[in-house]
Amino acid sequence: MMTAKTTRNFTEGNIFSKILFFVLPILVTNLLQTFYNAADMMVVSLSPAANAVGAVGIASTMTSIILGSCLGFSVGANVVVARNVGAQKYDRVDKAVHTSIIVGFLFGVVGGVIGIAFARPVLTLMGAQGSLLDEAVKYACWYFAGVPFLSLTNFLCAIFRAKGDSKTPLIVLSLAGLINVGLNLMFVLIFKMSADGVAIATSSSSGVASIILLIILSKATDGSAFSFKKLKINKRAFADVVKIGCPAAIQSACINLSNLLIQTSIVRVNNLLCPPNSEYQPVVNGTSSASNVSGFVYTAQNSVYQAAITFTSQNVGAKKPERVPYVMAWSSLLVTLIGILFAGTMFLCREPLLALYGITLGAEGSLERIAFESATTQLTYVGLPYFLCGLMEVGAGVLRGLGKSTLAMIIFVVGTCLFRVVWLETVFPLYLNLASIYICYSISWIFTSAILFWLSFKEIKKRLKNKP
Repeated sequence: MMTAKTTRNFTEGNIFSKILFFVLPILVTNLLQTFYNAADMMVVSLSPAANAVGAVGIASTMTSIILGSCLGFSVGANVVVARNVGAQKYDRVDKAVHTSIIVGFLFGVVGGVIGIAFARPVLTLMGAQGSLLDEAVKYACWYFAGVPFLSLTNFLCAIFRAKGDSKTPLIVLSLAGLINVGLNLMFVLIFKMSADGVAIATSSSSGVASIILLIILSKATDGSAFSFKKLKINKRAFADVVKIGCPAAIQSACINLSNLLIQTSIVRVNNLLCPPNSEYQPVVNGTSSASNVSGFVYTAQNSVYQAAITFTSQNVGAKKPERVPYVMAWSSLLVTLIGILFAGTMFLCREPLLALYGITLGAEGSLERIAFESATTQLTYVGLPYFLCGLMEVGAGVLRGLGKSTLAMIIFVVGTCLFRVVWLETVFPLYLNLASIYICYSISWIFTSAILFWLSFKEIKKRLKNKP
């Protein structure tokens, strides 16, 4: 049986090499997870439902609000555990671990119930109609049923990474992903299901992952071993997790709400080009496929964000703020290189990649051509400059590790969410096309990154000045 590794110390030694070797397993983990999620769309494109791909895409915009909030909350667990690891206070590590596990599962339960209750009303408000709406609702409800396990898995992965172990989540999530793909194929090809089948597969594989991670954590030898007997909420640990995690969760929810408004605008463009009850919705299907492809770039960069949080938190806990500027600098360089490499490759290979989702370069004026051109627009305006989003997340990760999670949340909400909402209400109506929607991403990333980096350097300078 696999056992949990002891904690790793990131408060000494060469920062770049440690960041690089910490990032690589997370990067592979994230890419595998994204591939398995992409498999949902690839497999569902084989179902008889014409709008199954678009249904998964539009429903994912809604499900990401709940799941993103869970993931945001798990940042609190990461920072609290990592900070206590850096300070070598293992009694507090134990309490933070068990408190985080309870919070993660309960948060998922609440989120799942809310999601199921509001799935159809929200998707209807987004403009989905007919078969697109029915497929999207089926997917959303089955997905939300598994959110408690998805949330718990995210919290457990955060705990392992906070201890410096990024390999265990890689192995476990890879196994769960294989199970997910197998179930996808079984439900869609054998049982002839569509969007609901891939959602059931995702929920089931997440349950398996959370169970395996709990078993491995129970065998830890570093003071963080999981035990059902220790499952209780520690007030101090709970307060710390909520203090740091709640702003991150609110930030994630706000960003995904703004994305929901963007998806609504995309549906509006789609309805301008073809009847809403048409058998095939080209813009929705095309942009959904492109967003799934772009997800590989985002998740690759997100591995550096996770590193920035963990390394900053451990060094703050060890009272070594002088190392944090180097964490920021190397993380920024790494996330830029990853973003440019992945985005460039994705764009150059867009035709074969999109074909995996059933999006092909059809005849001029055909619905297939509209879908392909819509996907290309998304990849051009969002995919290629994605490294800017990576820089923004590094700045937020460092600021959170420095204990300024609420401040990071405020900057994120104003710089991205509020800006995009204003953009959609003022600029988009003047043009009513996809380019006028997607250009706001890059502008918001540049603006928000600059402020986050400035505030991070300001906080680091303050800590260095007050250091005895």
